[in-house]
Amino acid sequence: MIKASTLHPDDASFRQTVAAGDYFLHRIEAGQTLRILDLEGNQAADTLFYNADDVSERYSAMDTIREQGNVYLTAGSILRTNDNNPLLEIVADTCGRHDTLGGACATESNTVRYALEKKCMHACRDSWMLAINEHEEYGLDKADITHNINFFMNVPITADGGLTFADGISGAGKYVELKALKNTLVLISNCPQLNNPCNGYNPTPIEVLVWE
Repeated sequence: MIKASTLHPDDASFRQTVAAGDYFLHRIEAGQTLRILDLEGNQAADTLFYNADDVSERYSAMDTIREQGNVYLTAGSILRTNDNNPLLEIVADTCGRHDTLGGACATESNTVRYALEKKCMHACRDSWMLAINEHEEYGLDKADITHNINFFMNVPITADGGLTFADGISGAGKYVELKALKNTLVLISNCPQLNNPCNGYNPTPIEVLVWE
């Protein structure tokens, strides 16, 4: 569902551009609003969310899909945790829908899906692992890399129940906004994937903004 925001970028308390292939790790407080902005279009932002006060509680695709009765995420979606608690709500969305089934790229999946020589290519799991290793203060380890959301990524479900990685439906300047219902740790990999059209075969920067 398309729903524009009333928030103005000049009023944001925090702004950061995230380069293609880089990670973003940040704590937001309950009541704050987070915007992920697709600066140039067709850029997937693979995102993990955690309860910042207890990282063993984290975003759960299964609980979220079950409770809302829809496999796609958009304005009005409540992102739920593995304890079935509301963590964030999508309050604005100018893209229309986002994927939470396709998972994130890894060197292993690049090898299986594409070719053996693709194993050396950078992947989202690499970015998340780097973030965890460089920020031990958050208490995360590799076992905490579980369900993610692929913001701006187009993963249609086929008639026989399969998934396809299709050309993006986002465009330059489109965004998604989420209101934190709990203190939330946000971990984004600005996807470096070059082997399918999720980034238009040309990964580009995103911007992250936070309002009080």
